[in-house]
Amino acid sequence: MPSPASPSALTAAPTDTLPDGPDVPDGELVLVEDPVRPPPTPEESLAARLGAALRDAGASGRRFVRAVADDPVSAVRSLAEPLGLDPDAAAEELTAFLRSRVQGDYPVDAFGFDVELTELVFLPLLRPLVRSWFRVELRGAENLPTTGPALLVSNHAGAFPLDGMVLHTVVFDEIGRHPRMLGADLIFSTPFSADLARKTGTTLACPEDAERLLRAGELVSVFPEGFKGLGKRFADRYKLQRFGRGGFVSTAVRASVPIVPVSIVGSEEIYPVLGRLPTLARALGWPYFPLTPTFPWLGPLGAVPLPSKWVIEVGEAIATDELPPGAADDPMVVFDVTDQVRETIQQTLYTLLMQRRGTFF
Repeated sequence: MPSPASPSALTAAPTDTLPDGPDVPDGELVLVEDPVRPPPTPEESLAARLGAALRDAGASGRRFVRAVADDPVSAVRSLAEPLGLDPDAAAEELTAFLRSRVQGDYPVDAFGFDVELTELVFLPLLRPLVRSWFRVELRGAENLPTTGPALLVSNHAGAFPLDGMVLHTVVFDEIGRHPRMLGADLIFSTPFSADLARKTGTTLACPEDAERLLRAGELVSVFPEGFKGLGKRFADRYKLQRFGRGGFVSTAVRASVPIVPVSIVGSEEIYPVLGRLPTLARALGWPYFPLTPTFPWLGPLGAVPLPSKWVIEVGEAIATDELPPGAADDPMVVFDVTDQVRETIQQTLYTLLMQRRGTFF
């Protein structure tokens, strides 16, 4: 007598899968052996683990969204505690910030500067880049003015104006003041960059706005090389371009504020500019189209800067309040002061480069 087959192994075999042999009446149960499956390949195992991880991440994300929707305060506490933050202060601060954004009840100054957004969102996003990626080292911090108006003048490089954002973060973390950067008109010609620039304290680089800020007691930063500095080729790195026509000097002299030279080493290597594609740049309305080892070849990944080591040195202030009346309109005085500032930054750059062990160390 044949032993009874397990019910789980009995299936109704479709006619087209039966082996050759005597005809089997339709609907009769026959025993079909399960095929022996080969062990998964390493690629299949990796794909399975990745799929499981993505499913877990998706499930965690959905749980977090539901938690935020159900109880926002508890959700913020659960995030703050592992980061070593005060959960009560973080929750209250975030709740107040979100409430002010939803209600549109938050202050900005006459130039559109949003201090709350800058300190709670913009600078915290930049700090990992400044501290961990570029490992910025600040020298001469004692020369940063803690009170009163002053004009910070710095070299400019790196294809994109990251050096201005890094300088803003470093100065605020050191002395608690926001440098109000003067930007080119191209920054304000597109909606996103214009809004971001205004809200983080940048204003148009014109003598009128610069003088208003200085007379209001603000700390102002300017990069006289402009786009010529940003778009300089890698072969010309750390060779300062022309400092405009000295307009920043005239403004500082007219407002009787000190000029503080700032030298930045490291920004030249974050996006090494190998070419500028002038034809494509003209078609897009850009001053240059940066061609780097990673952009545009890697798409969005090409926007990730190389992790060069940065050193920022703040020089001693150059006084302007002792110049004779009318000096702001004297071309020779303006030229002399401009040249003094430029030479100070250039020689400091050379010194820092000689002291640097390596580009990425």
